[in-house]
Amino acid sequence: MADPAITREPAPEISADTAVVRALKRLRTPQKQRNRELGLLLFALVLSLGALVLVQLGVMGEIAPGYLIAFGGLFTTVIAVHVALRVWARDADPFVVPIATLLTGLGIAMIYRIDLAIGAEGWDAASVRQLAWAGIAILGCLAVVIALRNYRVLFRYTYIFGFVGIALLLLPIVPGLGTDANADVWVSLGIFSFQPGELAKISLAIFFAGYLVRTRESLSSVGTRFLGMTWPRARELGPLLVLWLISLGIIVLQRDLGTGLLLFGMFVAMLYVATGKTSWVVIGLVLAAAGAFFASRILTYVGGRFDNWLDPFNPERIDATGGSFQLVQGIYGLAHGGLIGTGLGQGRPYITPLSQSDYILPSLGEELGLAGVFAILLLYMVFVARGIRIGVAGQDDFGKLLATGLAFTIALQVFIMVGGVTRVIPVTGLTTPFLAAGGSSLVANWIIVALLLRISDAVRSRPRAVIG
Repeated sequence: MADPAITREPAPEISADTAVVRALKRLRTPQKQRNRELGLLLFALVLSLGALVLVQLGVMGEIAPGYLIAFGGLFTTVIAVHVALRVWARDADPFVVPIATLLTGLGIAMIYRIDLAIGAEGWDAASVRQLAWAGIAILGCLAVVIALRNYRVLFRYTYIFGFVGIALLLLPIVPGLGTDANADVWVSLGIFSFQPGELAKISLAIFFAGYLVRTRESLSSVGTRFLGMTWPRARELGPLLVLWLISLGIIVLQRDLGTGLLLFGMFVAMLYVATGKTSWVVIGLVLAAAGAFFASRILTYVGGRFDNWLDPFNPERIDATGGSFQLVQGIYGLAHGGLIGTGLGQGRPYITPLSQSDYILPSLGEELGLAGVFAILLLYMVFVARGIRIGVAGQDDFGKLLATGLAFTIALQVFIMVGGVTRVIPVTGLTTPFLAAGGSSLVANWIIVALLLRISDAVRSRPRAVIG
């Protein structure tokens, strides 16, 4: 018989916190980041649709629902990205997708406005093609978010991405592929053409990040102390000099000043983040200035762009072939817009050559005014700031460098483009991210969005994960 003094202890409860239950609890947890993103996405939709409606009222005096419905269909793909983030990347940054969506929507609205002015319809209309490419770009972003569960796998293929990036840059000079359209940057595959340099910048950003993680110790080694800075030894200058020569090669062989500056600037920025040495920035600026000087003296087209920049209002420069007519028209358009603009559909941006692509910012500036241009630049500033914040917050060296490099690429591209059309620097021919007409640029920039989303999700959910 059991001793009555002995009391039985209650049997321990079996924990029901299995993987399935934990997953269900996680799904039931309020997703504050995603709810914030949804609100911003709806706000971006309202502004974009409002811009399209104002364009139709300003040009036609009535609302035509056909293009609005097509744009609404495009927005469903953005919502699909949002839903995918709720499932596969709950902690991703909530500002990146709404900003990219709003910039894309404003770009489509302005391209549509110019098409209405010149009477372009169907597939001949750049706005229809831009709408199709936007759908492809956003679906590409969705595919990367779903397929790339762990961005660190990209580190394993560092040198493969470097090879792919160089190969993409060389494609336009391959006989039978390149199409000579002012600069050898286009490749024709028969049914469509694209700019391989846009995808090359992503491949090379991954390569730079992986390469610098592997070599940062030697690049950060103690050098010579001079003028308050530590200067690298001669053997550490090799990678920077190689990139400098590649950039010059792009400028000479492909007549593409913008891509050369963009790639070199991206590498110098990532090099500074990896080493923390100001001397790398000084050396990079000196090399960039030297390359620009020699290119302006040796290459006719580069010299012409410098002449257009220095003396654009000279009648001889305006009337010359390849002269400053386009630049002057863009400046007059910005001046015509004034502080608040003429209103969407009320200006004349279409009289500027390439107003839908290279000069889309002056087109927007004419109809939205200085206030509208500042608002667009603030959107870019927030986008870049979020990208840099993602990089700084992470403890993974590869993710830190990749996020910072991609964010700086967008920032540098905006500076080069905006600086060119406002006569701060010579025109280089790059596209304004998300805004300008062009499928290659749109696809590449939405892939950058996907990579930033994946990195930001890893930073928040696994802040101490490192490369193994």
